[in-house]
Amino acid sequence: MNTHKISIEFPSDILLTINESENQLKKRIKLSLAFRLYKLKKVTIGKGAQIAGMSKFEFETILSENKISISNLDIDDVLNDIDNF
Repeated sequence: MNTHKISIEFPSDILLTINESENQLKKRIKLSLAFRLYKLKKVTIGKGAQIAGMSKFEFETILSENKISISNLDIDDVLNDIDNF
């Protein structure tokens, strides 16, 4: 997989303030970005998992734990499927 590095600047005391290591903060940022992009329907679950650096199953589990739907179907899609069944 090809990757692209993006640098973000934070106040120098941010790690001390939030009591996390740089690695923990990176993981938190990646997961937050994956959540947000998934909720905005900008990425699929698979791509969100890839951004977060975890398996699709792990990402789905965390989405569910945070009450974020793992389905992008809306009620019209479901009713349409029922009608076509």
